[in-house]
Amino acid sequence: MPKRSTPGPDGQAVAEDGALAVSYLRVSTKEQAQRGGRDEGFSLPAQREANQRKAESLGAAIVEEFIEPGESGTTTDRPALQRLLAYVKEHPVAYCIVHKIDRLARNRLDDAMIHYELRQAGVMLVSATENIDETPSGMLVHGIMSSIAEFYSLNLATEVTKGLVQKAAAGGTPTKAPIGYLNVRKRDELGRDIRTIEVDPDRSEHVTWAFCAYATGNWTTAQIYEELIARGLTTVPTPRHPAKPLAFSSVHRMLTNPYYKGDVTYKGVTYAGAHTPIVPIEVWYRVQTVLSAHNSAGDRRRRHDHYLKGTVYCGACGSRLMISNARSASGNIYPYFVCAGRHSKRTHCTRPAILVDKVEQLVADHYKTIQIPPDVRHAMLGMLDEEFAALHASSETERHQLTVEKDRIQDQRRASLQAHYAGALPLDLLKEEQDRLARQLDLVTARLDALDSTYEEARTHLQECLALAGDCQTVYACGSDTTRRMANQAFFTRIYLDADDTIRTEPTRSFGLLLDRDTQHQALAWADQRQNASKRPTRTLNHDVEGSSKTRGVEVAGIEPASSSSEPGLLRAQLVYVGLLGPYACTSTVVARPSLS
Repeated sequence: MPKRSTPGPDGQAVAEDGALAVSYLRVSTKEQAQRGGRDEGFSLPAQREANQRKAESLGAAIVEEFIEPGESGTTTDRPALQRLLAYVKEHPVAYCIVHKIDRLARNRLDDAMIHYELRQAGVMLVSATENIDETPSGMLVHGIMSSIAEFYSLNLATEVTKGLVQKAAAGGTPTKAPIGYLNVRKRDELGRDIRTIEVDPDRSEHVTWAFCAYATGNWTTAQIYEELIARGLTTVPTPRHPAKPLAFSSVHRMLTNPYYKGDVTYKGVTYAGAHTPIVPIEVWYRVQTVLSAHNSAGDRRRRHDHYLKGTVYCGACGSRLMISNARSASGNIYPYFVCAGRHSKRTHCTRPAILVDKVEQLVADHYKTIQIPPDVRHAMLGMLDEEFAALHASSETERHQLTVEKDRIQDQRRASLQAHYAGALPLDLLKEEQDRLARQLDLVTARLDALDSTYEEARTHLQECLALAGDCQTVYACGSDTTRRMANQAFFTRIYLDADDTIRTEPTRSFGLLLDRDTQHQALAWADQRQNASKRPTRTLNHDVEGSSKTRGVEVAGIEPASSSSEPGLLRAQLVYVGLLGPYACTSTVVARPSLS
């Protein structure tokens, strides 16, 4: 018969022989602790009852109970466990009772450390369902059960990860859905539990609006954030965390998340998702372009915003030009561009302030100097079309070989994935193998793109750039502030204002090629050669040199044009340099198999 307990001096229950015990209860998830609509679910009461029976069999009284309602056993950083260890150091406790050893720890190191602290406090660890005590056989069982618990935990983690990888490969969402979507549990007609993703009717429209608004280039992330808060966008409430306003850092994370265009990324691998995209793919890519443009221009919400800020620099010291407002005696405000280096005393620059209106006019006038005349533009288009046609026609053999190579790599990727599902390839080796094959596939795909789609994309891109460069003065003069900002970022990496109030620019790579005088001369020479004009009047390029107030005349008729074989080769190398063609477009040499290491 179990020994009876009587109240002690402090009112706590004490066994007649004076033995005291503490009880430790744990479940791994909040869901387990609240299953069945009960405050403690089903597992915690069952553990408590088993621990109480064990205490009675030991003739001890449980004086304190420590409950962990939803904490993993893979770490010792658990509130109730730490309170238990502190309690036994301060109170004369004889036993620490757990339902099973795996309730206390899920790996041998943590188990040994906890057991050591209990023994240092004079406390014996007791399992309600396992034969664990301080005898040699009990300690052997303890070690075995601890190893089993660790194996179970590690094996479970491996199996769960394997299942999540397979789920992602099938288009499922293995993690918590981002804002705008809901994780939903359903049951099918057979009563099976189905976990799926649905569009959140209350939040998805705000997410879609944020993408569409930012894609216009008229909003900063700070403005998007403030508008989303004003619209009432909040996080999805959970049993542990109530709904709260979106954090500012979440806006950038949301705008760069490919999940919204239909992709799922897990363990560094991207898969086509089965969920419904709430952002059109072209809008998503447009947002990435705007984000990149804003970042490259140092774009952020400013006290004094202006479409030239972040693009104009001091020609003397290279510092950015910032806006400063000066107030006259009559109360009128005059905005000036001032050198940030001089303003902050970081440099010894003596650049005086200059009215914003004057800088605006100088930049607008500069577009007159870079506008490409119609005859040069037509010549460049013709030369480019001929080069792209030649590239496409000479690539059939290499295209076939690269297609075979691509199929081989894709077969290897599928084989490695099947080996992982069969248990023959661990996840870390799968990731390494998939990364290696992905690099090979990217290389082959890049070469195929250089033979096919990249040619057409580059041709289209250059045609659009030439059209813009042929009418850039009008576009800039008639455009909105947003259009002017994006034009400056498209044409120039930097706009310098020199000491004599002249404009000097660093063109971007794409427009640098088209605005380059040598390229324009080459195009006119090509056009002359195609017209078979052995003798013609001298033609000149007589428009302002980019970055200078002077004009420059260039003789073209007297130039001995390069042969048709070498001239496109130079152009091809230039296109590769600016990134409009892949690195393999400079050669038509066909190889049996590309080097993919």
